Order: sequence, then structure tokens, then C-alpha cells
Amino acid sequence: MREAFEAPTALENRFILDLMDRHLGGLADTQILDLGCGLGESSTYFALRGARVTATDVSGHMLRVTSAVAGLHGVRVRTSLASAERLPFRSGSFDAVYIANAIHHLPRHEDLFREMHRVLRPGGWFFSWDPLAYNPVINLYRRMATEVRTEDEEPLRFETLKRAKQWFPETRFRSFWIATLALFIKYYLVDRIHPNDERYWKLIYRETEGSLRWWRPLVLADRLLTRIPGVRALAWNIVLWGRKEQKK
Repeated sequence: MREAFEAPTALENRFILDLMDRHLGGLADTQILDLGCGLGESSTYFALRGARVTATDVSGHMLRVTSAVAGLHGVRVRTSLASAERLPFRSGSFDAVYIANAIHHLPRHEDLFREMHRVLRPGGWFFSWDPLAYNPVINLYRRMATEVRTEDEEPLRFETLKRAKQWFPETRFRSFWIATLALFIKYYLVDRIHPNDERYWKLIYRETEGSLRWWRPLVLADRLLTRIPGVRALAWNIVLWGRKEQKK
């Protein structure tokens, strides 16, 4: 669970945690809505950091798993069966919304951002990360990983950023994984792991500082590449974040 936020390869979530510290003043006593919580790793992690977490998913089974995972770690997470595009919460209920690796499963992005905007308090923030659609290496991987991907997946295009800005005009983004995608090439060519045998996005969290000595310079290279217009579209993942306007 912690690996998804603390592993050296958890680039997106480490960045989001820095944003949360900067914009929310940390997680203690923060009301966070975790949309599409899945197995509950993120919800539990935030609760361990002192947040008051509400987790939603369209699967009752996932919500039961989330409650169990939170209980195993000695924290409580409130759960709610709900679609991200139609939330059962009062307007202005949360300080932050977090949605990880889920927007690309949703067909109605405008409805999603409208609902996130509605349930956030004035001055509240949303944080998300998802895959981008443009990198040819990742698109080859997607074509190969036929048995471990779902049919509703649609990696994001920059049109999604435009939809976010309709509700959150100050939305910003940062992309991750360009040169660092050499790790995927290593899994296939050196380690001989086929994408259908193991999900590469899970393998990355098993890496350690010791196993990544060769990879570290590529992280530094990406800090430059992901700031170059055009080039940054070739990233694997993108983090979006934005603030609901304050009341005047």
C-alpha cells in the first residue's frame, strides 16, 4: 500500500503529496473524497496521514475491501456506493478530491468535473493522475497487454484538460515518464516479462533504490523533457490539479 505513494517509482503520487502539503497544509483533519477507490490503498494511506476520508466506487465489493484494508491498518474510511459523475454528497462537503487512474475509465468527463466542483468547498482542490494517449511505446505495450486491460479504457487526451478548465480555470498539469519508460523496455527485453504475464505498472512499485541506480539519471532527464511543449505529450501519465474558486 505505502509503495504506491512512497516507492521511488511512485512519481505521480509523490508529486501529489507535495501538492497536498503545499495547498492543503498537509492531510491532518482534511476532508478528502477518494473517487473510484478500488482496493482502498489510497483511502487507507490518506487516513493513516490523519485525513478524514470518504471513498466511493461503483463496486460494492471494492468498498468492502476498502473497509477491510482500512481496518487492518487501524483506521476508518467512510464508504459510499456511487458513480463519480453523480455523487450523493451535499455541495461544499470536501476540502479535496483525489481520483487516481480512473478518469480514463469514465465516459463523461464534463459530468465528472462538474460534480467534483460541486462537492468541493470554495478554495478546495482536486488532484488526479491518469495515462496519456500519445506515446508510441506505451501504445505498443497496450496492444500487447490484451489480457490485463479492460475494454472501457480510453487514455486521456488534452481535450480532458480543456474540460477541467471549464470548471476549474486554474487547472494545471504535469506529465511523467518519458525517458524513464526505459524501465518498461527492461522488463520486456532483459527480464523477459510479457505484458500479459504481469502488469508493468504494478512491477514498478517493487523496485528499490538499489535496483534503480541506472534509472535515476533518467528521472533527472524527464524533469527537463516534461517541461518541453510537444515533447511532454509523449509521457505515460499526467497529473492534473486545480482549485475551486473562492467566494467573492
